[in-house]
Amino acid sequence: MSYTRIWVHLVFATKNRTPLLTKEIRYKVQNHIIENCKEKSIYLQIINGYTEHLHCLISLGKDQTIAKIAQLIKGESSFWINKNQLTEEQFIWQDDYFAVSVSESNLEIVTKYIKNQETHHAKKSFDDEVKEFEKLYGF
Repeated sequence: MSYTRIWVHLVFATKNRTPLLTKEIRYKVQNHIIENCKEKSIYLQIINGYTEHLHCLISLGKDQTIAKIAQLIKGESSFWINKNQLTEEQFIWQDDYFAVSVSESNLEIVTKYIKNQETHHAKKSFDDEVKEFEKLYGF
């Protein structure tokens, strides 16, 4: 039997970073993504976000890729959002995403960071966060 432990911090945004994820919608979407991940054997440690983006901390399985996981989460959730008419306009995730590896020693820090997104974004915009990630990770 193969064993893997590859943690990935995955971030993705709404199309054009439109703030469609109100608190009520965001919680519904997050809960749906949690259930969808369980059904698809995606190990999701934590999910949270703000009005125009979501953060996920995922442990990849031995046959999973970041691209496939992002496709499964984003594609299925946008379909579900539109099917349930949670937004007035058609909901679309941006094509791109941000993904970086996370070491076991940093799991608690990243988990806390994702958990505190509302507090974090009361002080810092998502655009500023993206610029910070780009600089930090050399994108």
